[in-house]
Amino acid sequence: MTTESSARPPAEQTLPLLLERNARLYAELPALSWQKPPGASAGGTGPDGTGPGGTGPGGTGPGDTGHDDPAPDDGGWVTLTWAQVRERTTRLAAGYAALGVGRGDHVLLMMANRPEHWLSDLALVRLGAVPVTVYGTSAPEQVAHIARNCRARLAVVEGAAQMALWEPLLAETAVPLERIVVVEPGARGGHHPFAALGREPVPERFEKALDAVRPDDPLTVVYTSGTTGEPKGVVLNHRHVLANAAALDEVVDLPPHVEHICYLPFAHIAERMLGIYLPCHRASHVHLCADPTGVAAVVRKVRPAQFFGVPRVWEKLAAAVRGVLSLLPAEQQAAIEKATEVAREHVAHRERGERPPAALEEAYARQRAEVLLPLLAAGGLDRISWAASASAPMSIDVVRFWAGFGIVIMDAWGLTETTGVATTNSPRTGFRLGSVGRPVSSVEVRVAGDGEIEVRGSTVFSGYLREDGTVGPAVDEEGWLRTGDIGRLDDDGYLWLTDRKKEMIVTSTGKNVSPALVENALKAHPLIGQALVHGDNRSYLVALLVLDAEAAPAWAEAHGIDKASGPEAMASLAAHPVVREEAERAVAAANARLNRTEQIKRYRLLAEEWGPATGELTPSLKMKRRVIREKYAVALGELYED
Repeated sequence: MTTESSARPPAEQTLPLLLERNARLYAELPALSWQKPPGASAGGTGPDGTGPGGTGPGGTGPGDTGHDDPAPDDGGWVTLTWAQVRERTTRLAAGYAALGVGRGDHVLLMMANRPEHWLSDLALVRLGAVPVTVYGTSAPEQVAHIARNCRARLAVVEGAAQMALWEPLLAETAVPLERIVVVEPGARGGHHPFAALGREPVPERFEKALDAVRPDDPLTVVYTSGTTGEPKGVVLNHRHVLANAAALDEVVDLPPHVEHICYLPFAHIAERMLGIYLPCHRASHVHLCADPTGVAAVVRKVRPAQFFGVPRVWEKLAAAVRGVLSLLPAEQQAAIEKATEVAREHVAHRERGERPPAALEEAYARQRAEVLLPLLAAGGLDRISWAASASAPMSIDVVRFWAGFGIVIMDAWGLTETTGVATTNSPRTGFRLGSVGRPVSSVEVRVAGDGEIEVRGSTVFSGYLREDGTVGPAVDEEGWLRTGDIGRLDDDGYLWLTDRKKEMIVTSTGKNVSPALVENALKAHPLIGQALVHGDNRSYLVALLVLDAEAAPAWAEAHGIDKASGPEAMASLAAHPVVREEAERAVAAANARLNRTEQIKRYRLLAEEWGPATGELTPSLKMKRRVIREKYAVALGELYED
């Protein structure tokens, strides 16, 4: 079955032209905000005034005055308007040009979500160069592979920790890297300080030569996160990105100049689209969050109308809310449960495309105003009109949990190779909880005979970057891209995702099992934060279960278990007999929802949460199954011993 849409040819537009439009039509509107570190001056990102507001791209020093000064915000935030963004990126582009960066050159970036990163990205694009962001958690061999593959001569890094990864490459003959720019002050070893970029006046002739890129010119290279094998460089041009932006705007319903909280890595296609390209397309307002662990505080400040989170983010938020609710008095819990039942019924009517009955509409409005909105306001989620997720199959239990608060997570699907979203649910065009929606207008989607999803259209990438600088196409002669994902299309055109083709488990009896399906069933219990199912070529499945770091202590406290403290607190909980009994019930409840082949026979309960820093997750929070299986090989083997 194929679902296709009225794909429109993309406009002859480029990112620099959008930036020019924003600086002209929306000059005084806020474009970019970031929080000053403690002790920083109003105009800078550090105590010495360096960065976009000080001696970096924004001026000649902390004492700079005039229209170009950033506007201090309350609560220690600094904001640039669209006119100021254009001025800053012009100066930065001149600074990079002075270092020898020219049209078509790749420039590597390894920084957190800070203004130097965001502004450099746009400045390089205006220059005709190609920014390439590298995950900050990349292993040295991955960094070397990317540097070698994209042939970049310049890298821009945050500070000493990143320099340690990049400096050895300067001496490698196989890597073309020649120079490093360092953002944090005090760079050693003769590296170029970021603060020196843009100090000189911009020649008039130079500014007139800016923004000359064409729609088919490369805009960026995004390297896949490498769950298996070496990262591959996905080449995306202006036409791909802006066609995807136009297609997404057809299915969303957001206020003008909407705010976006930017906290996922810029090396991830989702944040590239949401945090850089869509804001230029929409002239919206980006709030940078350099430390993802602080995103909850930023949400409370901004109270955004839209919020995107990969499934693990929504799971952790749900676990935190459940933990708080479990500590409330029984009477208050009952009132909240009643309100969430009304909200779910209201969502169910909308999901079926029905108008909710007047009585239900009235009941929902009352419960939302009196019960749900005050709860959501405490977390800054009371203005949400567009909640979204992508990157991995979302647990239906998590989706239904949030539906109980009137927040419908519009699950989407796509790849780096499809410029992000290819299918999505939408309050405007329809949604089905548990699906990943219908194709956006820039693509066609079909499912091959073996269940693999295939895509073609104007947002399918140019190909993978080769080390000789050429681009190797990855589509067939008819333009179809084999995605590696397994799924099905229903009669209404909604795509239902099963799993990655390469991650499907084939048991010794020849049965195919989706590990994600089983893992999501196991994570339905609040105690279980993460799960890995194992059983390829085995007669039955086993699992590694990780206690949820937020929900498990709250659950334990609610059940009268003495609160442990210190580094061994979670290990103590994992060993507690009451917790272990509850984990047994969680597995039994999951098994009751699964067929016999999918059921878990044995499991191991773990206390240590998996994450990018410890290597079990990619920076986009996808599981590295091979890494986890190798790390816990002994434990998994023991689960098969008689």
